[in-house]
Order: sequence, then C-alpha cells, then structure tokens
Amino acid sequence: MMNEMRKVKLHESWLSRLGDQFEQEYMRKLRDFLLMRKRHQAVIYPPGPQIFSALDSTPFEQVRVVILGQDPYHGPGQAHGLCFSVKPGVRVPPSLVNIYREIQDDLGIPAPQHGYLQSWAEQGVLLLNAVLTVERGQAGSHQGKGWEIFTDAVVRLLNDEAEGLVFMLWGSYALKKGAVINRSKHLVLTAPHPSPLSAHRGFLGCKHFSSANEYLERGQKHPIDWSVPD
Repeated sequence: MMNEMRKVKLHESWLSRLGDQFEQEYMRKLRDFLLMRKRHQAVIYPPGPQIFSALDSTPFEQVRVVILGQDPYHGPGQAHGLCFSVKPGVRVPPSLVNIYREIQDDLGIPAPQHGYLQSWAEQGVLLLNAVLTVERGQAGSHQGKGWEIFTDAVVRLLNDEAEGLVFMLWGSYALKKGAVINRSKHLVLTAPHPSPLSAHRGFLGCKHFSSANEYLERGQKHPIDWSVPD
C-alpha cells in the first residue's frame, strides 16, 4: 500500500509524518472502495494526481493558516484538490464569491475574475477538504468512507506539532472537525459557512482575513497576501 501511495503527489514533509496512515485498515478499505467505484465507471473528482494537492502544495513547515472545507466540488473541471478553489477558466463558485466579497469588505482587495487559489496555498494557507474525493454530480458521495479519519490525523498533527496557526472554521461541519484544536496554542476563527444559504448569518462581516494577519504578525510571522493574481 505504501509503495502505491508514493506514486501520488504528496509532499515529503507530510508523507514522513503521516506515512503510517497509509498502512491502516481504514485506508485499505478506502482504496478498495475507490477502485470498485472506478470499475463501475464512476467519474471521481479530483483526478488522481490531484487528490492530495492541498498537502503537496503547502509543506507542513510552511503552514500558517488552515481553511477546512467539506468535500470537493462535484462538477466537471472544478475540483483540483484545494478546498473552495477552481482552476482558471472555471466559473467562480458561489461560496468563493462570498469569500472574495468578505476579503474586499475586510481588506479592500478587489475580487479577482477567477477562483484559482494556488497562490494562497504557496504562501502557507492549507486548503484542506475533510473528504478528498467525490463523484460527479453527487455531493457528499464519498463521506464516511475513511477520508475523515485521514484528515482528522492532519488536523491533530498540526495542532500538536505546530505553534501559532490560524484555523478558519466555517460552518458546523468544520467547527466539529476542529474540536481538537488547542485554542491556547492557535487562533481559531469561526463563522457560518460562506455558501449563499448561510453567508448572511455571520460569515459576511466576520473579518477573519484581517484577524488572521494581525495574529500572524503578533507572532512574528509574515501575513498572507489575500489578493489573487490574475
């Protein structure tokens, strides 16, 4: 199993810390489930090499901010392994529209014309979904298959081994997943989910982005440039 997982793009800083997870029974069952769904002609997003893009794009030592999503976008061409992000040329999803709106209101940064958040990941923003795969047109279709155990291990690792991180927990699902975070070691920012159904209940106006940067600067860390280059 471990040899197979080494073929997947996963930064060594994470693989060295999480390698034991790939030997666990839950991961074997998850792999078997994914192979079975593929044999049944299921279209799974994101593409295989991009499943671990969040961890590959943001090495462990570089993490400064963690944004927790739920599961990948389930439309064609959307998911590429970073939560809330889509590739250039793909319509900006409604939740990300609201995230951009809050950044503009909070920091005065104009909304970009695309939804590709790779620049955030490269600055140390871990854009982690709780579930790393989904089937086309079926939101939540891979929940409860084992991914949550793996991403719980990621959150615990960050909580235990890092200091002074910012965790942005939007919505009840993210809040529950972040229950293990030590708030005396890290800053935990909570708000309703940025989806159109709930953004007006407190996400808009939360000022998480300025709060994150202020906290990072107090801890002698570089703030995040929340603008998204064209």
